[in-house]
Amino acid sequence: MNTIKACIFDLDGVIVDTAIYHYKAWKRLANSLGFDFTEHQNEQLKGVSRVRSLQLILGWGNVTKTEAEQEELATQKNTWYMEMVNQMTPAEILPGAKEFLQACRAVGLKIALGSASKNSMTILDKLNLTDMFDAVIDGNKVSKAKPDPEVFLAGAQALGMQPEECVVFEDAIAGVEAALAGDMKVVGIGSPDVLVGANLVIKGLDEMTLNKLYKL
Repeated sequence: MNTIKACIFDLDGVIVDTAIYHYKAWKRLANSLGFDFTEHQNEQLKGVSRVRSLQLILGWGNVTKTEAEQEELATQKNTWYMEMVNQMTPAEILPGAKEFLQACRAVGLKIALGSASKNSMTILDKLNLTDMFDAVIDGNKVSKAKPDPEVFLAGAQALGMQPEECVVFEDAIAGVEAALAGDMKVVGIGSPDVLVGANLVIKGLDEMTLNKLYKL
């Protein structure tokens, strides 16, 4: 008998890719402070908090700001980011994501979102995906960042499931580690060289099937 009863999805890089908006907003901020910000530097900010990201960027630009000024800059960056997010459409859902969510729902699997983003609800709304999720656990509901398993354990609890009944879908190594720390199976989305420890690694949800899920 199969024990998998629920799927918990990270948002960014799994269902949608908002990384480009973060990059554009940070680049605009750096430019406004008189220096540039590269895509290579942006890669180093993946999974890093907004405050820490800002500190790294200011360091790269050799710019010193007070704590109050840093708060102002972080808020400005988020305003620019949200302006772009608010223009999002369902066309930006990553290939196969909606179809796999629908397949999960069709067989009665419970679905939760487990994301560090505080803008998850806005993004799901723009993508017309809100009603696909039985629970949404985001940065507004948890305080510990991945690789701490808090976000996924909260997701399992919200669904009324035991951790071992859940499969997590993640694109970052910190997320894979968080799922494993929470005693859950995990499907990595990306490169097997990076997502070490995942039970299965695929390039995107367009490669995922219920058959593969039940074989985990």
